[in-house]
Amino acid sequence: MMYSEKVLDHFSNPRNVGEIEDADGVGEVGNAKCGDIMKMYLKIDNGIISDVKFKTYGCGAAVATSSMATELIKGKPVSDALSLTNKAVVEALDGLPQVKLHCSVLAEQAIKSALSDYYTRQGIDPLPIVGEIKDED
Repeated sequence: MMYSEKVLDHFSNPRNVGEIEDADGVGEVGNAKCGDIMKMYLKIDNGIISDVKFKTYGCGAAVATSSMATELIKGKPVSDALSLTNKAVVEALDGLPQVKLHCSVLAEQAIKSALSDYYTRQGIDPLPIVGEIKDED
């Protein structure tokens, strides 16, 4: 299985690892089949994601996709995070082996899950904004 330099870099030196104590949104998703679990923490100020942290239990690709996903949304408007796709995460990492693509889906879902929590805390129904977060087959 070949990993790109970027995947190896984000696995060896993951960005934004940890927790945000007073997070505005927290989301956790998991894939029972492969045992990967991702938890995302968001700090949102005036519609901008001022900080984002993650904790991932899983394979190297799961850590790398979480790390890259946080880099792609940090400092960006919430709308950017909402439109972030797993494909964008994979492209930013210069590709992933086919059997590890589910890790990028998990990263996308973790962000959406944290955004859902954020909207729920604001008293806003997240479903029309974030959409349904489907478990991946």
